[in-house]
Order: sequence, then structure tokens, then C-alpha cells
Amino acid sequence: MEDLPQNKKIILFDGVCNLCDATVQFIIKHDKKDVFRFVPIQSDLGQSIIQHIGIDTSKTDSIILYEPGHAYYYKAEAALKIATALGGIYSGMAIFTILPKGLSNAVYDYIARNRYKWYGKKNDCMIPTPEMKAKFL
Repeated sequence: MEDLPQNKKIILFDGVCNLCDATVQFIIKHDKKDVFRFVPIQSDLGQSIIQHIGIDTSKTDSIILYEPGHAYYYKAEAALKIATALGGIYSGMAIFTILPKGLSNAVYDYIARNRYKWYGKKNDCMIPTPEMKAKFL
């Protein structure tokens, strides 16, 4: 995956999920250091990255944080790493890393399992505005 920016953290997200869309908008707004790039899981590039890093999408289908050449994270761990990287008051979310991984992932899975019911689902992936296009791969 040489064509990916090596100095950016890539967030793979569910492109048809309204909660995920709102989360991406939130991250873009608060990403003052321009750390993140975004790829819908449903896209060809999203599927290529997932295949490249070997993630079983039956185990997670909502958010993956990929740091090219370094590591990848999913579920609660990805959410906490993203919050920490945003800095400021969001880095305080790191306190939740003291929770057992099984517990934090259980909470994450509960939300992920109900996200369409609670927040709805779109027919198509979000189309970024011209100002946001640079943030998407």
C-alpha cells in the first residue's frame, strides 16, 4: 500500500452509517493538526486496505484506524486512539484505556450493533464537500 500517505492516520469508516458520518464530521472539525485521512469501508480502497492488513470484517464493520507502516486498531481501541490524537480535552478519553479490552469492546459492539436502528442509514456513501475532499483518499 505504497500509495497511502505514510505520515497520516487513516480512518476507515462505515460510509452509509449516519453515526459514522457524524463522527467523521466531528473528527474533521477537531483535527487541528491535520493528522487524519478518511476512507469508506465500502470503497475499493477501503476493501484493499482491509485485505492488506488482514482484518476479518465479520469481527468489525464500523471503524478501523490504520497507521501505514506501523499498526492498526479497531473497535474501542481505535476510537480511543483517535480521541487521544485529537488532543485537547479529547485526549482525556485515554483514561478509558484502563478498562479491560473485553469490556470496552462490549460497549463498542453494543453501540455498533444498534447504530442503524438508532441513527439510521443512508443509501449511498457521503460525498465530501469541495473543502473536505483533501481529507478523503
